[in-house]
Amino acid sequence: MFDGYDSCSEDTSSSSSSDESEEEVAPLPSSLPIIKNNGQVYTYPDGKSGMATCEMCGMVGVRDAFYSKTKRFCSVSCSRSYSSNSKKASILARLQGKPPTKKAKVLQKQPLVAKLAAYAQYQATLQNQAKTKAAVPVEGFSWGNYINSNSFTAAPVTCFKHAPMGTCWGDIAEGVRVEVPNTDCSLPTKVFWIAGIVKLAGYNALLRYEGFENDSSLDFWCNICGSDIHPVGWCATSGKPLVPPRTIQHKYTNWKAFLVKRLTGAKTLPPDFSQKVSESMQYPFKTSMRVEVVDKTHLCRTRVAVVESVIGGRLRLVYEESEDKSDDFWCHMYSPLIHHIGWSRSIGHRFKRSDITKKQDGHFDAPPHLFMKVKEVDAAGEWFKEGMKLEAIDPLNLSAICVATIRKVLADGYLMIGIDGSEAADGSDWFCYHATSPSIFPVGFCEINMIELTPPRGYAKLPFKWFDYLRETDSIAAPVKLFNKEVPNHGFHVGMKLEAVDLMEPRLVCVATVTRIIHRLLRIHFDGWEDEYDQWVDCESPDLYPVGWCQLTGYQLQPPAPQSSRDSQSSSSKQKKKAKSQQYKGHKKMTSLQLKEELLDGEEYSFLQGASDQESNGSASYYIKQEP
Repeated sequence: MFDGYDSCSEDTSSSSSSDESEEEVAPLPSSLPIIKNNGQVYTYPDGKSGMATCEMCGMVGVRDAFYSKTKRFCSVSCSRSYSSNSKKASILARLQGKPPTKKAKVLQKQPLVAKLAAYAQYQATLQNQAKTKAAVPVEGFSWGNYINSNSFTAAPVTCFKHAPMGTCWGDIAEGVRVEVPNTDCSLPTKVFWIAGIVKLAGYNALLRYEGFENDSSLDFWCNICGSDIHPVGWCATSGKPLVPPRTIQHKYTNWKAFLVKRLTGAKTLPPDFSQKVSESMQYPFKTSMRVEVVDKTHLCRTRVAVVESVIGGRLRLVYEESEDKSDDFWCHMYSPLIHHIGWSRSIGHRFKRSDITKKQDGHFDAPPHLFMKVKEVDAAGEWFKEGMKLEAIDPLNLSAICVATIRKVLADGYLMIGIDGSEAADGSDWFCYHATSPSIFPVGFCEINMIELTPPRGYAKLPFKWFDYLRETDSIAAPVKLFNKEVPNHGFHVGMKLEAVDLMEPRLVCVATVTRIIHRLLRIHFDGWEDEYDQWVDCESPDLYPVGWCQLTGYQLQPPAPQSSRDSQSSSSKQKKKAKSQQYKGHKKMTSLQLKEELLDGEEYSFLQGASDQESNGSASYYIKQEP
């Protein structure tokens, strides 16, 4: 009465079972996926004791369900095809590790959902294998070892709505049971056993085989979305045997009764879990699509680029004029830096026209509905105006929040912004933020939240005070009510581990840590690097991923920098990068963040207390203007 298992071992004789012990075990609840047990004893998945392998298609299943007296074939069609011309092709395919060319008859009656899930999982496995071949493995780094040795905590998958399974992770947590390959086994074929989640870190789970109780000697880490992880009951529907690990196979005489007792009331993965994983890893952007993307050499304008590859939703874009395809730019498909063809003209943004007069063969414009939609704004009443002052994250130095000015108001709520004291005369270093962007803040935001505000370059009157600066420049602050003060219930906490894009070198995804949380703003630290390389990132940024994302998608993960590499690269970086780079490329973080506690002059404004580093959620006011 348990998922295709009825006492399994590696010996030719099955383990003895006690009828009395079976009677003492309560039946499994209907909520746990179970499959009827036909009372047979399966010990080897090679046909000797209850299992058989079809000589035509290679399917493994219950011997009694096979066709004919000899039980050599799983179906009539396989029997008739055995002597046909397809025999050679089928056998050759099996030897080469390819899927069978014939669709063999399913031996156990599987529900339609199980069939669809199996097919979706197979398709996802093929895709992952193809992607993984192109990825370069990181020698010596293991998320599991890194987390275990330092007792780290990883941000849960539910924090990343844009990542696979981010919106349908459900109740996957410690204690959930799954069926996984049994590596503590000497059988010549692949067999499975049930394991429970001991610890969860992003997509990665620390598993312990059932029967080991408090013994952690064979605990192992795996990606819960991997192709070898299945819900309880999968083995029965797939004709796979459950075999207890060799280390504990003699610990119990009735393994079936043990499993039934252990799993009563336990949770497992939903039966369509692999199908959901596969669906969440389908990306609408395709190669050869044309988009408009920021020009990394001149942030004030956009250029046409072509999607060269898509990995885990991240796009490698090659600028259309790049003949050797070396002039590229990496970003996520939900990045605010990419837009549909014609976007720049529609809002009045600068655009670099391509020397290519017509589309190259095979290239086509990406449909507008694929791009991330921005929140609609009402610019009819009080709105941003040119010359207004604000605070903004510097896109060329993401560790700094700077004094900034609105240089131009575009259509649909977009603003061109410049960093005070470091602007080019022609405005070539202006950058575009939407009015609802979480990267712009009202005057006083940094002081309220005890963040160092980077003053204009060359400004001598320090410490910097907004009241004096506004008076000296004869300018006004942008009204607070125009800024986005929404703070989602994001779930991040200080100290959580994750995988994060180095936005100064956006092709790199690195091991990272959340070190500060200011409402919805996260301070991301790259493990192994100095604090000056930290970056301010929004909690809903598509450039943040759960632990295990790189492994799941086949993307290369950058491990923490070793001490020797960190010292050498840091010194060379400081020597070579003293001037601002005009590209979203290369580490350019020049100023160490040293928190200051000076407050603005209290004559004009009174401030509210800001969020502490431990605060992860909740809305907040930024400041209140003092009424006369």
